[in-house]
Amino acid sequence: MAKTDTASPGSGRTRRLVIVESPTKARKIAGYLGSDYVVESSRGHIRDLPRGAADVPAKYKGQPWARLGVNVEDNFEPLYVVSPDKKSTVTELKQLLKEVDELYLATDGDREGEAIAWHLLEILKPKVPVKRMVFHEITEPAIRAAAESPRELDIDLVDAQETRRILDRLYGYEVSPVLWKKVMPKLSAGRVQSVATRIIVDRERERMAFVSADYWDLAATLDAGKEATPPTFSSRLVSVDGQRVAAGRDFGSDGKLRKADGVVVLDETRARALAAGLDKATLTVASVEEKPYTRRPYAPFMTSTLQQEAGRKLRFTSDRTMRIAQRLYENGYITYMRTDSTTLSESAITAARAQARDLYGDNYVHPTPRQYTRKVKNAQEAHEAIRPAGDSFRTPGQVASALNADEFKLYELIWQRTVASQMADAKGTTMSVRINGAASGGEQVTFSSSGRTITFPGFLSAYVETVDEQAGGQADDEERRLPQLREGQTLTAAELTADGHSTNPPARYTEASLVKVLEDLGIGRPSTYASIIGTIQDRGYVVKKGSALVPQWVAFAVVGLLEGYFESLVDYDFTASLEDDLDQIAAGEANRTQWLSDFYFGDAEGSGTGSAKRDVAHAGGLKKLVGVNLEEIDAREVNSIHLFDDSEGRPVYVRVGRFGPYLERSVTAAGAAEPELQRANLPADMTPDELTLEVAEKLFATPQEGRTLGVDPVSGNEIVVKEGRFGPYVTEILPPDDEDGEAPALTVPAGPTPLDGGEAPVPLDVDEGSGATKTAKKTAKKTAKKAAKKTGPKPRTGSLFKSMTPATVTLEEALRLLSLPRVVGVDPATNEEITAQNGRYGPYLKKGADSRSLAGEEQLFEITLEEALKIYAEPKRRGRAAAAPPLRELGNDSVSEKPMVIKDGRFGPYVTDGETNASLRKGDEVATITPERAMELLADRRARGPVKRTAKKTAAKKTTAKKAAVKKKA
Repeated sequence: MAKTDTASPGSGRTRRLVIVESPTKARKIAGYLGSDYVVESSRGHIRDLPRGAADVPAKYKGQPWARLGVNVEDNFEPLYVVSPDKKSTVTELKQLLKEVDELYLATDGDREGEAIAWHLLEILKPKVPVKRMVFHEITEPAIRAAAESPRELDIDLVDAQETRRILDRLYGYEVSPVLWKKVMPKLSAGRVQSVATRIIVDRERERMAFVSADYWDLAATLDAGKEATPPTFSSRLVSVDGQRVAAGRDFGSDGKLRKADGVVVLDETRARALAAGLDKATLTVASVEEKPYTRRPYAPFMTSTLQQEAGRKLRFTSDRTMRIAQRLYENGYITYMRTDSTTLSESAITAARAQARDLYGDNYVHPTPRQYTRKVKNAQEAHEAIRPAGDSFRTPGQVASALNADEFKLYELIWQRTVASQMADAKGTTMSVRINGAASGGEQVTFSSSGRTITFPGFLSAYVETVDEQAGGQADDEERRLPQLREGQTLTAAELTADGHSTNPPARYTEASLVKVLEDLGIGRPSTYASIIGTIQDRGYVVKKGSALVPQWVAFAVVGLLEGYFESLVDYDFTASLEDDLDQIAAGEANRTQWLSDFYFGDAEGSGTGSAKRDVAHAGGLKKLVGVNLEEIDAREVNSIHLFDDSEGRPVYVRVGRFGPYLERSVTAAGAAEPELQRANLPADMTPDELTLEVAEKLFATPQEGRTLGVDPVSGNEIVVKEGRFGPYVTEILPPDDEDGEAPALTVPAGPTPLDGGEAPVPLDVDEGSGATKTAKKTAKKTAKKAAKKTGPKPRTGSLFKSMTPATVTLEEALRLLSLPRVVGVDPATNEEITAQNGRYGPYLKKGADSRSLAGEEQLFEITLEEALKIYAEPKRRGRAAAAPPLRELGNDSVSEKPMVIKDGRFGPYVTDGETNASLRKGDEVATITPERAMELLADRRARGPVKRTAKKTAAKKTTAKKAAVKKKA
C-alpha cells in the first residue's frame, strides 16, 4: 500500500482511497497526494470471463451457454469471475474501503480503464461516494488537478468495452473449435488476429504468384567540367528514339508490360550496343527545371506511429515498444501511450517551442504554434499525443541517469519528435535535368537526372523519420547535389554502364508496416496491435525471418477455411466497420444487447442497429453460420493448398497435417484401381514463396523411404538415410522375418491426410465430464499404446552429425554412426564399463549412472580409455564438461551493455548476454540473426521474468465453496 505524509491538496479531513492498476503507478501518485489519500493498486483486471471449465461456478456448469461464459439466452449477460490470484487483492481493497470516506477510481482514461473501474465498483460494492479520477500524465500538477476535478463513471464507455469483450469471446469460442476439428488443435480465431493473418497470407500469395521481368537501361556518369560543383554527376537513360525506356513500375505482377504503347524494353544486347555507341559522344542539356522544396515536420507520436518508428529506427517489436512506453508513463516521463490523437496541449506546445528555441535558435522555430489534427477512423477517446510529461520537458540528457538503455532510446525518440513538431519547415531546391544525345548507330537518346539540395534544415536538425527497410525510399534529409547547368550546355560521358534489373515481388510485412496497414484499413485498435502480432506468432501462423513476417502453411489452411466458409468474418471492410458500430455504442447511439443479438442469432429483416454485422445477421447469425458450415467443411480440402500443376498437368498440393506440412500429388497410372499418391517432405526453413515447381520436383525426387547407401557387410542389411521429425538419421532395413521392431516415425504419415474427420479435440472451456470418464479414457489410451508396441529386434539408428547432410553422407560414415555406442574400456578402479554415446544433447561418456559431456562429435570414435579416465577424475561440472566457443558474437546488448553471443545449448541455439538466455525461435538462423533481433529476444525473455518452478505439494482435501455469479446491474 502506498501512502504519503505530505499536505493534502483538498480541503477538510475527508479520507479517500485511490485505486489505480499498477503498483508502480500507485507509488508514483502517492508522492503527489496528501496524507488524506490512500493509493493502492488493483494489479490489473480483477475479474474477467471464465478462462476454462474449472473457473465456471458450479451452479452454471450445466447451462448450455456456460462454455462461452456469456448468457446468450439472457441479454448476453457476461459471467464474470474473480481470478484466484486476485482474491487477496479484493480482500485487501475491501478492508481499505472500510477506513475511508470516498473512493476514487483512477484507472486509465480509455475504454479498458473505464471497464476496470466499473468492475472494481461491482466487486467492492462501496457504501461511500465514488468518483472517477482521470489523468493523462503522471506529474504532480496533473495528479492534483485530477483529484480536485473528478467525474462520474462513463457507462457508455463501459458498454462499448464490454461489447467488444463479449464479441471477441463469441467469435473466438465459436469459430476456434471449427479450426480444432478441421485443421488441428490449439489454433485460434479472432476478430482482429484472423484478419491480420489474412493480410500476411495475402501478401505471400502475391509473392508466390509474382512473375519477375528482366529489363536493361544505361547508367551514366556525366562530366560538366572542372569548374562545376560537383564536376561529375550520375544520370540514367530514360528514352530511345522518343520511346520511354521501361522501368520496374511499367511491369505488372505477371511480368508483362502494363501498357506497351510508347514504351521500349531494352535487353542486354541492345543496352550494351547503346553504351558502345554513345562512347565519346557529345551530350547536350535539353532542359533544367528548378523548384523550391518544402517539408513540414511530422506530427507528434500516437500509438501506431510510435510502434512503427520504434520498429524502423530502434528495431523494437511492437510489444517491446509498448512495454517500455508503459514504464515511461507510469514513472512520469511521458503522457499516456494509448492514443489516436496527434494534438498537443497549449502547455506542451509552449514547452516544445521553448526547448527548440533554446537548442536551435529563433529562426528554427515556426512563427506560429503548430497543431496537428486529423480525422481518425474509429478514433479512440480524446487523449493528447504521446509526448514528454510536464509543462516543461526534460531533455534526454537530464533523464539519462534514471533510465535504462531501452527506456532512454524511446524517451529520446518521443522527445525529438515532439520538439521537432514545433520547428520550422525544412527548405531547399529540387532540380530536374534532361540531357539529349545521339549514338553512333543513329539512335536519339535522352538521359535524366534529379537532385535535391537542403538550404535550411529546419526541423530536420532535430529529427528525421526512418525509411522502412522493406519498402525502401529516400530519407527526408538525403541530398543529391547536381552542378549548376544551363540549357544548351555540352557534357561528356565519363562512364557508361549497361545495367540489368529484375522486378521484385511486393515486400513482406514487417511489424511496423503491418501496424500501418491495419491502421489504414481501420482494423482493430492501435493499443491492441502489439498483442495481436504476438498472438499470431505464438499460434504458429507467422514466424519472423529477420524483420519480415512470414506466414506458415497452417496459416494458409486457416485463412482458406475462413475465406471459404466465414468470408464476412475476415473481410477487411467488415472488420473495420465493426469498430464504427462499437463507437456508436460508446457514444450511446446504439443498443448493446440488440447489436449482439443481431450478430449472434441473426436479423433476417435487417432492422437491427449497426452496419458491420449485416451480412452475418442476414445469414442467420454467427451461431447458425458455424453450425451449418461445420458439417459442410471438407477437412482434406481445406488442408490442401493447391500450388500449381506439374508438366503433365497433375495438381501439386501442400498438405497440412498433424506432423507438419508436406507435398503431395497423384501419380496414378491410367486404368489403375487404386489411387497412387507421391509425397515429399518440406524443409522446415523453406518459405512458401520459395516453393516453385522446380523445387517441388527436386523434393519429389528424394524418396521418402530414404536414400540407399549400401549394404552392411557384417549383417547384410540395407543401410538408408532418412529425414525424420527431429532431423536426418541413418538406419538399417531388417529382413521381413525380423521386422518386429519399430522404426523412427517419418515426417509424413503413409496414410491419408490427418484430420479428414473424427471427433474434435475437447475445448479448454468445456467440462469433459466425470473423473471416472476421464480415467476410462486414459486407461483405454494406455492399453492401445501397449497393444501397438511390438517385440523383437529393432533396427539400429543413428542421428547424423552436424557436419553431415543426407545428400552427402556415405556408407562408411553411416556404419560408424550405427556402431555407437562404442565401448571405450573398463575403469580398473570400479570395474565399470565406459561407453561413448551420441545423445539428444550431444556426445557424452557414460559409466554406470555417471555421464560426462564430450567437446566434439569426433571424440566418440577417437577418445581413449586413458583420456576418458582423466575426464572422470575431474570434479563433475554442471552442464557441459568444457565450455564450447560461441557460435557467433553480436556486440553489446543495449540494456545490460554486456556482450551478446549465440551458443549451442541442450535445446538448440540461444542468445545470451551472460545474465539472460533466450532461445532462438522458428525463423531465426544463427548465421543471419541481427544484433537487433538478439536484443529483442533478450528483452522479451526479461519481460516474462524468471521461470517459475512449482514445488510438489502434498494433496489435501479442500472444502469447495460455491461461487455466486456477479452480473452487471441493469
